[in-house]
Amino acid sequence: MKRSIVSIVLVALAIALIWSAHVRPERVVADEPSAVARWNAAGVDARMAVPYTVNGPQQLMDIYIPASATGALPVVVYVHGGGWSGGGRGGVEQYAQYLTQRGYVFCSIDYRLSGVAKYPAQINDCKCAIRFLRANAAQYHIDPKHVGVWGGSAGGHLVALLGTTSGEKRLEGDGGWQDQSSAVQAVVDWYGPSDLRATTLSDYHNNSGIAMMTGLLGGTPMDKPELAHDASPMAFVAKGDPPFLIMHGDSDSLVPVAQSQLLYDSLKAAGNDATLKIIPGAGHGGWQFFSPENVALLLGFFDKHLKG
Repeated sequence: MKRSIVSIVLVALAIALIWSAHVRPERVVADEPSAVARWNAAGVDARMAVPYTVNGPQQLMDIYIPASATGALPVVVYVHGGGWSGGGRGGVEQYAQYLTQRGYVFCSIDYRLSGVAKYPAQINDCKCAIRFLRANAAQYHIDPKHVGVWGGSAGGHLVALLGTTSGEKRLEGDGGWQDQSSAVQAVVDWYGPSDLRATTLSDYHNNSGIAMMTGLLGGTPMDKPELAHDASPMAFVAKGDPPFLIMHGDSDSLVPVAQSQLLYDSLKAAGNDATLKIIPGAGHGGWQFFSPENVALLLGFFDKHLKG
């Protein structure tokens, strides 16, 4: 019976991943009372469409808290993909259910897309979201010392930046909560670009990836070398970065697997805790990421570094 339940959860998660990897859902304001009521019935205190920016364009997050929470819990913040130009915080219900059942607060955030604002607006918003959660930790039953982040593709790139740019004041932005830290304690990066500088463009055999970078930067990496540097997690790797779990399919035709290998090698060379899992046969996302083995790897990683 237990194995049957786990299988159902894994199938649901796989469906959610395939949806998020191949479809760019419209941004939604999921604050309908019926949605909150459904979550309450499932034992989750759902806070939908919570504004997290004080200054500039308003950005929103959804926060899912185990209804049984009485003290502070570790939090996992999910950053969506979509080539920096699409996607939104919705479509993560399976993730939220699974992680709240495991004793985490789960958050999913929106951020400014590249059609609205060019880099560094995206990392500015992500950092503001982390600061907001720390500033309001008591309200949401969050342990501010145990913040993990998870994202795939463009989201993987942004969570990797969160991991390697702690203390980089020029990337904090002015969204608010400036008295709080944007540092994170654990990073799960799924198939995200790690180096947007021109020197690595030869790794790309699909023009779509380069076109997305150009949309993010407002020009090619050759035209915008300083911005490409500041958008590259690799450029900021240093000793003391948080633990990383990096996962990438060896058949990814959009983001070269070499991007994850480079980040892993750099983190290890700097003396950091890093794990790289290259998944045979997997492309840019796909059901393979939610095999029982890979789900256990992800959950075990968060448990070790956020609950230990």
